[in-house]
Amino acid sequence: MQLTTNLKFDGGVLAGDVFTPTEELLEHAARAATGLAGLGVGPGDAVALLMRNDLPFVEASFAAAQLGAAPVPVNWHGTADEVGYILADSKAKVLVVHADLLAPLRTAVPEGVAVIGVPTPAAVAKRYDIAALCELPADVPSWSDWLQGFDPWDRELEGAPLSMIYTSGTTGRPKGVRRLPEGLDPELQAVYHEELKRFLGLEPGMRTVVTGPMYHTAPNNHALIAAQLGGFVVLQPRFDAEELLELVELHRISHLHMVPTMFVRLLKLDDAVRARYDVSSIRHVVHAAAPCPPDVKWAMIEWWGPVVHEYYGGTETGAIVGCTSEEWLAHPGTVGQPLATASVRIFDEHGNEQPPNVPGEVYVRAAGYPDFTYQGKPDARSEVERQGLVTVGDIGYLDEDGFLYLCDRKRDMVISGGVNIYPIEIEACLLKLEGVRDCAVFGIPDEEFGESLAAAVECEAGCELTVDAVKAHVREHLAGFKVPRLVTFHDELPREDSGKIFKRKLRAPYWEAAGRAI
Repeated sequence: MQLTTNLKFDGGVLAGDVFTPTEELLEHAARAATGLAGLGVGPGDAVALLMRNDLPFVEASFAAAQLGAAPVPVNWHGTADEVGYILADSKAKVLVVHADLLAPLRTAVPEGVAVIGVPTPAAVAKRYDIAALCELPADVPSWSDWLQGFDPWDRELEGAPLSMIYTSGTTGRPKGVRRLPEGLDPELQAVYHEELKRFLGLEPGMRTVVTGPMYHTAPNNHALIAAQLGGFVVLQPRFDAEELLELVELHRISHLHMVPTMFVRLLKLDDAVRARYDVSSIRHVVHAAAPCPPDVKWAMIEWWGPVVHEYYGGTETGAIVGCTSEEWLAHPGTVGQPLATASVRIFDEHGNEQPPNVPGEVYVRAAGYPDFTYQGKPDARSEVERQGLVTVGDIGYLDEDGFLYLCDRKRDMVISGGVNIYPIEIEACLLKLEGVRDCAVFGIPDEEFGESLAAAVECEAGCELTVDAVKAHVREHLAGFKVPRLVTFHDELPREDSGKIFKRKLRAPYWEAAGRAI
């Protein structure tokens, strides 16, 4: 194969066909910081960002950080009411927003919030099939023109911004996770940060593609730290498996941060397509956000080599455990051992610590990572704490060697007839059935058992799967009580932009019809 490369770009950000060198990016951010300060933004304030992956997302994040303010990425899938709530709850002074996203929510922007718009770029508009509303209204200043009206702020950016991410839940409003850097031991912080950078592969000169939406914690951190380190950063508007392979070859990409769904889509490409691209430049791949089916990870390591790393953590906790390819191959299914300064303990519902290989709720803490509070809800912090550690609601266990294994999300666990059932195990089983592209297993109301299992199956094009075939496949590999009672087929399951399935959208109609939530 004739290798086609493009190494004319060095440190900086490539968004669509527009490349911005690091020096220019930082100058833009410094000018924007002066402009934001003029709008009243200062230490402890919030600057909301409602954009898809685009250069101003990075510039505005750096600008807010230079003022000691928190960038607040907002999930652009939200309704006007949901976005308006986050703007009000975060007490945002400014909203930086793509033009097409602004149009349907202008009336939801709280009074006093300054709005700065970003014309929706052609690359983004094409990927999301946006045909209109890409230009800004005349009364909304345009980000690139607006920031040029200011001199650069004279305070340097000391580190990558600590964004305030709003966590999503199955019930109630999302909560903003605000970092509390004060009181952190500098030595512990230095140890944690160095190991984290090493493990995540974050280093000067890295060449990476941001594959997930930057309103999510992990892609946000990855993009901002890589840009702050002067790396070459490609902002992929929306994940596409073959396009990623093309970008890897074209730009000799060395580092990637991904989620398991992306692995699945890469592996589903035809062998001829996968063989078409040279991925030998990849030195470090790290994945998180959801457990990876073992057969998928085996296949990725076989394809890309032992460059695949994994970690586990949460918006509240930061990265806590991790493993290399070699460690995972020796402990298949693990998400890793605790990183430096991090602790992991497993408790049952009564607060008793569980012995090795016995599942319970996972509680963690990294002493070298800033603690947190929930924006405007300080009492909610105590609800997730036990003995100085916090939980993000995952069920798992530690083996005798201290490696952590995840069973499922506590909120996704189905209790049927008093038996705890973990959907992830059933989903992994279904993904091995020919004709299943993706799936989601969840609990629905059942008069006799309280809950029963439902499976929503996204089929490969042209497949002829039947309900009986799906149930027979699960019954062949798992216990009978894990066979879904209800199986539905879908051409496409509802998804976040990262590819993660919106399980609550599948689950909600059944519970609404039953008039109850549990």
